[in-house]
Amino acid sequence: MTSQIIPVDPFDFIIFGGTGDLSERKLLPALYHRQRDHQFSEPTRIIGTSRSKLSDEEFQEFARKAIKEHVQKEYIDKAEVEKFVSRLSYVPADATTGSGFDALKKAIGNSKSIRAFYLAVTPALFGDIAAQLKKHEMITPDSRIVVEKPIGRDLTSAKALNDQIGGVFGEHQIFRIDHYLGKETVQNLMALRFANALYEPLWNSAHIDHVQITVAETVGLEDRVTYYDTAGALRDMVQNHMLQLLCLVAMEPPSSMDANAVRDEKLKVLRSLKRVNGQEAPKATVRGQYRAGASSGGAVKGYLEELGKPDSTTETFVALKAEINNWRWAGVPFYLRTGKRLATRVSEIVIEFKPVPYNIFGESAGNVSPNQLVIRLQPDEGVKQYIMVKDPGPGGMRLRQLPLDMSFAQSFDGRSPDAYERLVMDVIRGNQTLFMRRDEVEAAWTWVDPILNAWAESRQEAQGYTAGTWGPSASIALIERDGRTWHESN
Repeated sequence: MTSQIIPVDPFDFIIFGGTGDLSERKLLPALYHRQRDHQFSEPTRIIGTSRSKLSDEEFQEFARKAIKEHVQKEYIDKAEVEKFVSRLSYVPADATTGSGFDALKKAIGNSKSIRAFYLAVTPALFGDIAAQLKKHEMITPDSRIVVEKPIGRDLTSAKALNDQIGGVFGEHQIFRIDHYLGKETVQNLMALRFANALYEPLWNSAHIDHVQITVAETVGLEDRVTYYDTAGALRDMVQNHMLQLLCLVAMEPPSSMDANAVRDEKLKVLRSLKRVNGQEAPKATVRGQYRAGASSGGAVKGYLEELGKPDSTTETFVALKAEINNWRWAGVPFYLRTGKRLATRVSEIVIEFKPVPYNIFGESAGNVSPNQLVIRLQPDEGVKQYIMVKDPGPGGMRLRQLPLDMSFAQSFDGRSPDAYERLVMDVIRGNQTLFMRRDEVEAAWTWVDPILNAWAESRQEAQGYTAGTWGPSASIALIERDGRTWHESN
């Protein structure tokens, strides 16, 4: 059964970096899908802006090509495409000089619609754009500003960036987007926990042995060479995506789904994370960097070869053990790993419960494996509950582990909206539940900074691993010295 599509109020969507990669691959296709599902009210407009000198017609053609290349063929409706591109216009503007902002103001006009300024540009321009919007008096009470990660590269720069944006927009107008939080399964994690009586009584250190969070990619640098070599996996993935997933697993039940109620509970988790200091970093963290190998059926270069440099200490893989110092989670380790050029593209959360206290079946029945709840974020979104059952047939009691499998694709009809589609519509609605608040961002950096500092001080090297594997052998040792094993995705 397909859920009912509820139209949003009319809005003006202004994309800074309108001709860039994010606009082409994600934003324009996401907005087209919302058009196709008749979620727009009139008069809704989409205005692209960047330093490129384009006409309205050229930007509209850019959008047509983006839809053709990044939307599945069966969802391309020529009439809807033309209706969508008719909403598009373009204004060249330069945030560093202010050139073009008068023309942008004129293009927006005196519209009373909601205004969403989406900053699909380098964070170095966030402050300049915010200042120009204020200077040219384009900010209304119904305006919102959307900013992509990275929000800084450490706590100091994050605070400075938040100060720049916060000096122009109120916190209720700032939407710090993390597309992982828009994924269907991530939101289903909250439904699983708080809409079912089955799990929440068991969701604590008395019943859960440990938690694993894996975000694995098979791709290498692609077109992110300059950014990635200055960031690395800890800044790029752990500080935002993975800590957000950890928070959703570990947080206390909020009083409601109100944005601040949810974010208050996530903040408590971040503030409860045990600090990884200089002495603990070598034992609790692993850094890796991929070497030449095989991926997706073909030979691939190593990181340094892709980078085109003879040397770089940037990590493309991180594994770490996190601990939460609070009543619910004391003694339950959270193992996180993420990296590029790994064996399989998968994002998942594994909740492993404690084993039964005593095996009544004897050795002939086989091992009684602990129950696991596996929440798959991508690909093949779904939830599996691994339980022990009797193997069918005569000959006594033989046990095996089988999953109770809920595949979203099989359980629900129709297409599942992309994360950006959902988040963009939440921006228009003014719903900040799935967006990060300033204190969340800064609390995450407060935990990550000591790890970065410890790596720098101890010169903890990035260990080489062959592309197409699961990372350095030290990652396996990290979890196995605690008597546990990484879940093998399939």
